Amino acid sequence: MSRSLIGLLLRGVVEILLLFIIGEFPVHGYEIAKELERRSAGYFHFTASTLYSALRRLESRGLVSSSWQLVARQKRRYYELTEKGRRILAEELAQWEKFLGATERVIDSQ
Repeated sequence: MSRSLIGLLLRGVVEILLLFIIGEFPVHGYEIAKELERRSAGYFHFTASTLYSALRRLESRGLVSSSWQLVARQKRRYYELTEKGRRILAEELAQWEKFLGATERVIDSQ
């Protein structure tokens, strides 16, 4: 698959991936990036710019909120889902599951 197609696909899923991780527990940006890498066996590796731009978009849409916390003498910005974010995540996951199912049916019908 070409890198340009992969880029398009990643842009389409980065926000739902972030919402999913943030929905599990309040988390700071670096933890989000590391968790995505771990769960994807290294496949998802977002730059800081991509990650924080997406987090700002999610916050401006009211899907996540953030607060500064002092941890081990360092201030870190923690993100958590809002009620609206939880609702949108549930809706998007349902759409994602339908999309994956349809894609698998096409591929498996060979």
